[in-house]
Amino acid sequence: MPIIPSERSPEQNPHRHRQIAESFGVDAQRYDRARPRYPDALVNRVLAASPGRDVLNVGCGTGIEARQFQAAGCAVLGVEPDARMAEFARDSGVEVEVATFESWDPAGRVFDAVIAGTAWHWVDPVAGAAKAARVLRPGGLLAPFWHVGEPPAEVTEAFTAIYRQVVPDSPFAVRDARPGTALQGYQPLFTRAADGIRDAGGFSDPQQWRFDWQRSYTRDEWLDQLPTFGNLTQVPPDALARVLDGVGAAIDELGGSFTMPYTTVAVTAVRTP
Repeated sequence: MPIIPSERSPEQNPHRHRQIAESFGVDAQRYDRARPRYPDALVNRVLAASPGRDVLNVGCGTGIEARQFQAAGCAVLGVEPDARMAEFARDSGVEVEVATFESWDPAGRVFDAVIAGTAWHWVDPVAGAAKAARVLRPGGLLAPFWHVGEPPAEVTEAFTAIYRQVVPDSPFAVRDARPGTALQGYQPLFTRAADGIRDAGGFSDPQQWRFDWQRSYTRDEWLDQLPTFGNLTQVPPDALARVLDGVGAAIDELGGSFTMPYTTVAVTAVRTP
């Protein structure tokens, strides 16, 4: 479910919401179990566009994308602000340093690629891009990427109605339920990332890469993932139960499962000499 700034809110900078950005570790095991992996085609294209296989993973979380890049033959270093998420990633075989990317000390190290899986919006777009330029070799690739999922309208409508009752004052909201609007809702986020790269300097003009795929979810699988979304990690247990009950009922009406079309979008730029 997309988590984007509400058009009704004056706050259009997700990276300023540190309390949400650092809340995902409340259940790191669930996060790692339930969150979707990234398309192999994305991993392969990032590596094909990079001069080598030394990868810095910004906001690595529990290590989902880090392990995918490791499996492709990369040496991966993660930077993660949530110590609970970092501990889980270390236990899964990923080297991680605990810090926000903006404050992290690279200690002279350089990399062939800087990646961020569904995390770059928690980083200041200009300061983050400038930091990436510092740690990338010439020709290195900056590639933050995001999943954009579009559940059936019935599921999104149920989630939206219940969520607005439970936490109506949150600066974050789910997207419009109309078909075909998910990617459009995320475009401001991609634009902010690209503008930050341009403002930081030191990169080629950003490009967008798109990868389309889909995944089927049972009712239990989707409800397992739902509490890992940023707009639900901090709600009280009774309120969360109300959300899960309502969304679960909507999935039951669909026969107990549904197929989620996903688009994974990467905003990429090459470090210029």
